[in-house]
This record gives sequence, C-alpha cells and structure tokens, in this order.
Amino acid sequence: MKVLIIEDDEILSDTLKQCMENKYKIEQAYDGEEGLLYARKGIYDVIILDLMLPRLNGYEVLMQLRKEKIYTPVLILTAKDSLGDKVKGFQYGADDYLVKPFEREELLARLDAMIRRSSGSYLENMLEFKEIKLNLQSRKAYVGEQELNLQGKQFDMLEYLIHSKNTIITKEQIFDKIWGFNSETTTNVVEVYASGIRKELKKYGVEKYLKTIRGVGYILS
Repeated sequence: MKVLIIEDDEILSDTLKQCMENKYKIEQAYDGEEGLLYARKGIYDVIILDLMLPRLNGYEVLMQLRKEKIYTPVLILTAKDSLGDKVKGFQYGADDYLVKPFEREELLARLDAMIRRSSGSYLENMLEFKEIKLNLQSRKAYVGEQELNLQGKQFDMLEYLIHSKNTIITKEQIFDKIWGFNSETTTNVVEVYASGIRKELKKYGVEKYLKTIRGVGYILS
C-alpha cells in the first residue's frame, strides 16, 4: 500500500511518516501544487491531505482531483475542527476527516478502514483475479492451488495490476508505484518484470489475462 502525505509542516509530515512506514510505503509533498502533481499520477492507495497549504489549499487540491476524476481515497488531516469545515471537506469529495491533534492508533485504523472500503478484496488479506490469487500477508501467489514463483517486485507489480484490473496502467505509473520517483533504474525494468510475470502465468495457461498495450503499458483483463 502506498500513501501520499500532503502537509507543509515538515516535522509533522516526518512524524506521520514514522507512524506509518512499517505498514505503508510513504511519499511526501509540502505544498498544494506539489501534492496535486504527485496525486495526479494515480499511484496511491490513500492521500492524507492538510487543508492549510501554501500555493493551493487542501480544498482546492481535493476539488481539482475530483474534477479530473481521480478518486483516490482522501483523509483530510487538519486543525480546522468546525462543523462547516468538515461538511465542506466531505462535499468536495473527502472520504474521511480527522482533526489535529490525533492519536496514532486512530489514524492507522481510519487508513485501514478506507482501504477496506475502496477494495473489498483486502478484507482477508487476499486479492483475486480469475484463477489468480495473492496472499498479501505471506506474499505468495497462486493459480488455483499451484504456487507461482514470483520474486520481490514481481509480486508487487502483479498486486498493482490486479488491484487496477480492467484499467490500462502506464509503464510510468507502474515504475513510480513499485520503484519510486527516486529510483536509480529506468522504466525499462517494468518490461523485464512484466515478461517474468507472463512466463510464470504461462505455465498455467493464464498469461492471456496480462495484455501489453504497445507504447503505453499493461492491463489485466
């Protein structure tokens, strides 16, 4: 799971990261424009959004994302605690609203609940597509009862594709999601890993589900 924190207070942002990095991959943005740029990539499972941001405030970021049909779950985390602020946040498309100061346990519980709501497949740590099954806890993949031999980021890439099933995912989105913006490798690594996944799927006759969209990326459908 990948979480984007959009928070201009760097100390608080780092504190949030420390709270969550044992469970999630974390990326940080420190103003509204930067946060919107990151969020537009569509590679995050949850966005934590402050309202009082420089350049673009949180409401403007949220409104723009929903206008562009980016429906990544958003948790507003802010010191603005009036009923009017909360109502406005939900009207603009927020999925949850938590007021500062907060308890770590409540934040994590709310994030878990948002992920469960956005993908029911995560309820039992199992992700499925057709005959393909991923156990997210043990990080093992199966076709029927046969275990696939997936290594490291091959599992992560297949998880992302299943989670985004029936949607074309670009090579750049996969690269940013799995390897991260600051990786020293290149997007060509995506093709190598896709080839490895396809070979494993082919052993059990299900490689047909993984389709290459030439010049764009991949789709599991």
